[in-house]
Amino acid sequence: MRSSLTLRSSIAVAGLAVAASAYAGNTTIVTNALVADSVQAFSTDAAGAFEVQSVSVTPLGNATAVSGAATPSFSLPITSITIDSKLQIVSGDAKGSALKFARTTTAGTEVWVVLANFTIDYVNKKVLADTTIPGVATVKQQAIYSFATSSALSIKYKFPLSITGHEVLNQLMLTEETKDSFMNGLKLYSFIRAVLDATDFGTLTQDIAVKLRSKPVSTKLYTVSQTTAQ
Repeated sequence: MRSSLTLRSSIAVAGLAVAASAYAGNTTIVTNALVADSVQAFSTDAAGAFEVQSVSVTPLGNATAVSGAATPSFSLPITSITIDSKLQIVSGDAKGSALKFARTTTAGTEVWVVLANFTIDYVNKKVLADTTIPGVATVKQQAIYSFATSSALSIKYKFPLSITGHEVLNQLMLTEETKDSFMNGLKLYSFIRAVLDATDFGTLTQDIAVKLRSKPVSTKLYTVSQTTAQ
């Protein structure tokens, strides 16, 4: 089994190298079988805002909660990355992962927003996601955050087959479109708009390793049921 994993790891490394050098344009590399994750760690301010408004955050699809984190944090498996001819990453996808933001109104009705199928667009410095609120058609790949780079992506190679990458994006600020989605989907009071304007929602940390998962994650897009939002 160990020799089989070593062989498969070798093939994965070779595939990365070949894909990176084969084309002059952008190349997408599927990473769902590798240990590659993006962790959304919400800031203390965001967590406080959720608590004040009784908003819960639930992982759906491929997403999982990070246990023991100081603030709500969720792991989103990276299912593919896209690189350009200079071997720079232009985008990364977490297909099949979703986060549901929900609260119960004074009338006892659950209201919610679901963000799914995340993409980091490094060219335009935006995080995108399919965005759904009750009674409204899903907006595909809506820009949800702008971001800054706290720790630039660093790819490290160690002979013979170890490749790792680490990056931290911070200053996650909601776009105007997503403020609208939260205001409307969660039925928030108008004064909360100013809170959304000022809140830094935390960090996204990407860790990539050419090491196989015990089981590849699904690359199927997460879709939202309007009846259950689950």
